[in-house]
Amino acid sequence: MTNATAMLTALGDPTRQSIIDALSREPLAVGDLARVLPISRPAVSQHLKVLKDVGLLLDHQEGTRRLYQVDPDALAELRRHLDTFWERSLAAFERRTRTEEERDDPDDPGHPS
Repeated sequence: MTNATAMLTALGDPTRQSIIDALSREPLAVGDLARVLPISRPAVSQHLKVLKDVGLLLDHQEGTRRLYQVDPDALAELRRHLDTFWERSLAAFERRTRTEEERDDPDDPGHPS
């Protein structure tokens, strides 16, 4: 499994999506996240571990608290991965549109009249 695939798998969970959303605004500690999410501190910690293990989060000690934040390099990697699907989809759409335009062109000698 590629790292981008592991990240997408981790983000398949709505709670982890909420955590990423919150951490994309500012670094937060487990307790801060537990206050804004409808889950316990231990559950937040488990979700943070999953997100950190796939490389989506960075953490650092600040006094007695450990703060978590989104890793911008990981998000850039994920975006590059998703961009390949976007580019392929656009190219396929363009090919399909050209084919349909050529088929519907009344000036085309092969067009049925």
